Amino acid sequence: MDSRNARIAAALIALCAALGVAAGFTNVFGRTGSVPLTAWIMVAYFTNLTGLLVLVVFGAIALRVPALAQPRLVATAVLATLLVGLVQRLLLYGLKTLRGGALVGDILLHQALPVLVPLFWLAFVPKGRLAGRDLVLFASYPLIYLGYTLVRGAYDARYPYPFLDVGKIGWGPVAAYAGAIAAAFLGVGWALVMLDRRLARRKVAEG
Repeated sequence: MDSRNARIAAALIALCAALGVAAGFTNVFGRTGSVPLTAWIMVAYFTNLTGLLVLVVFGAIALRVPALAQPRLVATAVLATLLVGLVQRLLLYGLKTLRGGALVGDILLHQALPVLVPLFWLAFVPKGRLAGRDLVLFASYPLIYLGYTLVRGAYDARYPYPFLDVGKIGWGPVAAYAGAIAAAFLGVGWALVMLDRRLARRKVAEG
Protein backbone atom coordinates (compact mmCIF):
# COMPACT_ATOMS: atom_id res chain seq x y z
CA MET A 1 0.00 0.00 0.00
CA ASP A 2 3.05 2.22 -0.03
CA SER A 3 3.25 2.65 -3.80
CA ARG A 4 2.62 6.04 -5.38
CA ASN A 5 -0.54 4.81 -7.12
CA ALA A 6 -1.92 3.37 -3.87
CA ARG A 7 -1.29 6.59 -2.00
CA ILE A 8 -2.92 8.68 -4.71
CA ALA A 9 -5.96 6.37 -4.76
CA ALA A 10 -6.14 6.47 -0.96
CA ALA A 11 -5.97 10.26 -0.98
CA LEU A 12 -8.84 10.47 -3.46
CA ILE A 13 -10.95 8.09 -1.35
CA ALA A 14 -10.18 10.09 1.79
CA LEU A 15 -11.20 13.24 -0.10
CA CYS A 16 -14.52 11.64 -1.11
CA ALA A 17 -15.16 10.73 2.53
CA ALA A 18 -14.26 14.23 3.74
CA LEU A 19 -16.45 15.92 1.13
CA GLY A 20 -19.35 13.57 1.88
CA VAL A 21 -19.25 14.25 5.61
CA ALA A 22 -18.69 17.98 5.03
CA ALA A 23 -21.66 18.18 2.65
CA GLY A 24 -23.89 16.50 5.20
CA PHE A 25 -22.58 18.76 7.95
CA THR A 26 -23.32 21.86 5.87
CA ASN A 27 -26.84 20.63 5.18
CA VAL A 28 -27.60 19.95 8.85
CA PHE A 29 -25.97 23.21 9.95
CA GLY A 30 -28.29 25.05 7.57
CA ARG A 31 -31.20 23.75 9.63
CA THR A 32 -29.75 24.10 13.13
CA GLY A 33 -27.42 27.11 12.89
CA SER A 34 -25.37 25.53 15.69
CA VAL A 35 -22.02 23.78 15.25
CA PRO A 36 -22.26 21.68 18.48
CA LEU A 37 -25.84 20.60 17.71
CA THR A 38 -24.90 19.79 14.13
CA ALA A 39 -21.95 17.70 15.29
CA TRP A 40 -24.19 15.91 17.81
CA ILE A 41 -26.69 15.06 15.07
CA MET A 42 -24.01 13.98 12.60
CA VAL A 43 -22.30 11.50 14.92
CA ALA A 44 -25.59 9.72 15.49
CA TYR A 45 -25.36 8.15 12.04
CA PHE A 46 -23.36 5.05 11.17
CA THR A 47 -22.89 6.50 7.68
CA ASN A 48 -21.10 9.59 8.97
CA LEU A 49 -18.98 7.65 11.46
CA THR A 50 -17.97 5.28 8.67
CA GLY A 51 -17.09 8.27 6.50
CA LEU A 52 -14.80 9.49 9.28
CA LEU A 53 -13.30 6.00 9.62
CA VAL A 54 -12.54 5.95 5.90
CA LEU A 55 -11.07 9.45 6.12
CA VAL A 56 -8.71 8.42 8.95
CA VAL A 57 -7.62 5.06 7.51
CA PHE A 58 -7.17 6.18 3.92
CA GLY A 59 -5.67 9.49 4.97
CA ALA A 60 -3.14 7.46 6.95
CA ILE A 61 -2.33 5.38 3.87
CA ALA A 62 -1.88 8.52 1.76
CA LEU A 63 0.33 10.13 4.41
CA ARG A 64 2.27 6.96 5.24
CA VAL A 65 1.15 6.51 8.85
CA PRO A 66 1.87 2.78 9.42
CA ALA A 67 -0.04 2.46 12.69
CA LEU A 68 -3.34 3.17 10.93
CA ALA A 69 -2.53 1.89 7.43
CA GLN A 70 -3.16 -1.73 8.35
CA PRO A 71 -4.84 -4.37 6.13
CA ARG A 72 -7.31 -5.32 8.87
CA LEU A 73 -8.35 -1.68 9.30
CA VAL A 74 -8.84 -1.35 5.55
CA ALA A 75 -10.88 -4.56 5.65
CA THR A 76 -13.00 -3.10 8.47
CA ALA A 77 -13.61 -0.04 6.30
CA VAL A 78 -14.54 -2.32 3.38
CA LEU A 79 -17.17 -4.12 5.44
CA ALA A 80 -18.50 -0.92 7.00
CA THR A 81 -18.90 0.86 3.67
CA LEU A 82 -20.57 -2.20 2.16
CA LEU A 83 -22.96 -2.28 5.13
CA VAL A 84 -23.70 1.42 4.66
CA GLY A 85 -24.49 0.91 0.99
CA LEU A 86 -26.61 -2.21 1.46
CA VAL A 87 -28.64 -0.89 4.40
CA GLN A 88 -29.31 2.36 2.58
CA ARG A 89 -30.44 0.51 -0.54
CA LEU A 90 -32.50 -2.17 1.21
CA LEU A 91 -33.99 -0.33 4.21
CA LEU A 92 -33.73 3.43 3.68
CA TYR A 93 -33.89 4.10 -0.05
CA GLY A 94 -36.67 6.49 -1.01
CA LEU A 95 -37.70 7.37 2.54
CA LYS A 96 -36.52 10.96 2.10
CA THR A 97 -36.22 13.33 -0.83
CA LEU A 98 -32.66 14.61 -0.82
CA ARG A 99 -31.41 17.92 -2.17
CA GLY A 100 -28.28 20.05 -1.99
CA GLY A 101 -25.67 18.95 0.52
CA ALA A 102 -27.76 16.00 1.65
CA LEU A 103 -27.82 14.65 -1.91
CA VAL A 104 -24.07 15.19 -2.37
CA GLY A 105 -23.36 13.42 0.92
CA ASP A 106 -25.68 10.58 -0.03
CA ILE A 107 -23.94 10.02 -3.36
CA LEU A 108 -20.43 10.12 -1.90
CA LEU A 109 -21.04 8.11 1.29
CA HIS A 110 -23.78 5.70 0.21
CA GLN A 111 -22.79 5.09 -3.39
CA ALA A 112 -19.19 6.08 -4.11
CA LEU A 113 -17.39 4.76 -1.01
CA PRO A 114 -19.06 1.30 -1.03
CA VAL A 115 -17.53 0.85 -4.51
CA LEU A 116 -14.19 2.65 -4.16
CA VAL A 117 -13.11 1.18 -0.81
CA PRO A 118 -13.55 -2.51 -1.84
CA LEU A 119 -11.84 -1.80 -5.18
CA PHE A 120 -8.89 -0.29 -3.32
CA TRP A 121 -8.67 -3.40 -1.15
CA LEU A 122 -8.66 -5.63 -4.21
CA ALA A 123 -6.08 -3.59 -6.08
CA PHE A 124 -3.61 -2.42 -3.46
CA VAL A 125 -3.88 -4.18 -0.09
CA PRO A 126 -1.43 -7.08 0.48
CA LYS A 127 -3.32 -10.36 0.65
CA GLY A 128 -2.89 -13.14 3.19
CA ARG A 129 -2.89 -10.75 6.14
CA LEU A 130 -6.43 -11.48 7.43
CA ALA A 131 -7.42 -14.27 9.82
CA GLY A 132 -10.57 -15.64 11.41
CA ARG A 133 -9.78 -13.81 14.63
CA ASP A 134 -10.15 -10.53 12.74
CA LEU A 135 -13.89 -11.15 12.71
CA VAL A 136 -13.88 -9.92 16.32
CA LEU A 137 -12.50 -6.58 15.14
CA PHE A 138 -14.91 -6.47 12.22
CA ALA A 139 -17.92 -7.15 14.45
CA SER A 140 -16.88 -4.80 17.25
CA TYR A 141 -17.50 -1.66 15.18
CA PRO A 142 -21.22 -2.20 14.40
CA LEU A 143 -21.85 -3.71 17.85
CA ILE A 144 -20.30 -0.71 19.62
CA TYR A 145 -22.36 1.55 17.37
CA LEU A 146 -25.54 -0.35 18.24
CA GLY A 147 -24.88 0.00 21.97
CA TYR A 148 -24.04 3.67 21.55
CA THR A 149 -27.23 4.28 19.56
CA LEU A 150 -29.49 2.56 22.10
CA VAL A 151 -27.92 4.43 25.02
CA ARG A 152 -28.13 7.69 23.15
CA GLY A 153 -31.76 7.00 22.18
CA ALA A 154 -32.65 6.30 25.80
CA TYR A 155 -31.14 9.70 26.65
CA ASP A 156 -32.81 11.92 24.03
CA ALA A 157 -35.57 9.64 22.65
CA ARG A 158 -34.24 10.05 19.10
CA TYR A 159 -32.97 7.27 16.90
CA PRO A 160 -31.06 7.85 13.64
CA TYR A 161 -32.66 4.98 11.73
CA PRO A 162 -36.29 3.80 11.79
CA PHE A 163 -35.28 0.14 12.19
CA LEU A 164 -33.48 1.05 15.46
CA ASP A 165 -36.29 3.19 16.87
CA VAL A 166 -37.21 1.26 20.02
CA GLY A 167 -39.89 3.81 20.91
CA LYS A 168 -41.82 3.22 17.69
CA ILE A 169 -41.29 -0.42 16.74
CA GLY A 170 -40.29 -2.00 20.09
CA TRP A 171 -37.36 -4.09 21.24
CA GLY A 172 -38.35 -7.24 19.34
CA PRO A 173 -38.15 -5.79 15.81
CA VAL A 174 -35.05 -3.78 16.71
CA ALA A 175 -33.36 -6.96 17.95
CA ALA A 176 -34.40 -8.79 14.77
CA TYR A 177 -33.05 -6.06 12.50
CA ALA A 178 -29.84 -5.77 14.51
CA GLY A 179 -29.37 -9.54 14.50
CA ALA A 180 -29.89 -9.76 10.74
CA ILE A 181 -27.45 -6.93 10.08
CA ALA A 182 -24.86 -8.42 12.45
CA ALA A 183 -25.21 -11.83 10.79
CA ALA A 184 -24.80 -10.29 7.35
CA PHE A 185 -21.79 -8.30 8.52
CA LEU A 186 -20.11 -11.40 9.94
CA GLY A 187 -20.99 -13.45 6.87
CA VAL A 188 -19.47 -10.92 4.51
CA GLY A 189 -16.51 -10.57 6.85
CA TRP A 190 -15.86 -14.31 6.74
CA ALA A 191 -16.18 -14.25 2.95
CA LEU A 192 -13.63 -11.42 2.84
CA VAL A 193 -11.18 -13.45 4.95
CA MET A 194 -11.64 -16.46 2.66
CA LEU A 195 -11.15 -14.31 -0.44
CA ASP A 196 -8.02 -12.82 1.11
CA ARG A 197 -6.57 -16.29 1.66
CA ARG A 198 -7.52 -17.45 -1.82
CA LEU A 199 -5.94 -14.44 -3.50
CA ALA A 200 -2.80 -14.89 -1.41
CA ARG A 201 -2.51 -18.56 -2.48
CA ARG A 202 -3.05 -17.59 -6.12
CA LYS A 203 -0.29 -15.00 -5.94
CA VAL A 204 2.11 -17.56 -4.45
CA ALA A 205 1.19 -20.09 -7.15
CA GLU A 206 1.69 -17.53 -9.92
CA GLY A 207 4.91 -16.22 -8.40
